[in-house]
Amino acid sequence: MLTLASKLKRDDGVRGPRASNPASDSTRRVSVRDKLLVKDVAELEANLPCTCKVNFPDPNKLHYFQLTVIPDEGYYQGGKFQFEIEVPDAYNMVPPKVKCLTRIWHPNITETGEICLSLLREHSIDGTGWAPTRTLKDVVWGLNSLFTDLLNFDDPLNIEAAEHHLRDK
Repeated sequence: MLTLASKLKRDDGVRGPRASNPASDSTRRVSVRDKLLVKDVAELEANLPCTCKVNFPDPNKLHYFQLTVIPDEGYYQGGKFQFEIEVPDAYNMVPPKVKCLTRIWHPNITETGEICLSLLREHSIDGTGWAPTRTLKDVVWGLNSLFTDLLNFDDPLNIEAAEHHLRDK
């Protein structure tokens, strides 16, 4: 059976000797994610919505960044909403972990920062959940859309916020 680890070892043998360091195998696994992130971050920065800004507190850690969304239309126009995005080691097989740092009254975001966005789910009934073909650009565009066209009052995470909207827009 061909595994990623054996392929990396074989490829390294072709390129040259590898130092025998026990930590190098775990570094190798992380580097697969980091290689994907280099491409994803470049694509994200080239296609960032005008209402969004990304900030990498540590430019050497592409797996952790913050997103600021400043909607220019809709109910949340003029607001400034911060999100924390952490990309797990198993990326792109699993979705990034996202948390809203700004306290908000929103039908798809709880007051503790949990987010209901189908593409952030590993397994989604409607088939729109995370897939290995998705990228960070999809995540950022999805979060941005929570303030405009993906604002969902029919299937809310924060039921009180949705009911409040139905009573008094």
